Amino acid sequence: MIGPRRRNTARLLVAIIGGLFVGALLTVLVTNFLPDSATRSVLTTAVSASLGPLGLDLVAFGFVIGPLTINLNALSIVGVLLVALVMRSWL
Repeated sequence: MIGPRRRNTARLLVAIIGGLFVGALLTVLVTNFLPDSATRSVLTTAVSASLGPLGLDLVAFGFVIGPLTINLNALSIVGVLLVALVMRSWL
């Protein structure tokens, strides 16, 4: 049985990750269908953060992860809020 605290953390992660995907979809739609304007510029201007590359070299094998990058814009935040609202009403 999963405890309530662990369930809330899992829901939060699902809402954030799902919301970022929905926000990315909204960003692509706005970029493709809105003409060049101030609204399009505000909605699609992103702030990026990256981490990496992270490497691990062991005797038998080695691998590299990265770079991991996250791009946040206004539509990403809207996507996270939409997914959180849907999850709150359904779950």
